[in-house]
Amino acid sequence: MDLTDRLRRLKFRAWHRGTREADYMMGCFFDRFHGQWGEAEVSWYERVLDEEDADIMGWALGSLDVPEEHRGALMDAFCKLDFVEIPR
Repeated sequence: MDLTDRLRRLKFRAWHRGTREADYMMGCFFDRFHGQWGEAEVSWYERVLDEEDADIMGWALGSLDVPEEHRGALMDAFCKLDFVEIPR
């Protein structure tokens, strides 16, 4: 699967997590940053999307420690949560 197809699939997965909070967190992050991603960043995001929403939200909010395999610059950006825009 080429990068364009993977990104299309990731966008759908990011915006269809199952809860509104997770949709906004994952979907807004994808929308804000995916244009800058290469293979390594796409692979990281695919792995994070395989995790449970409660864990991802706990990492972002700082109530759970981020596992070693997900740590790095992208997780640091994710944990800022400054990308979340909730429509009114």
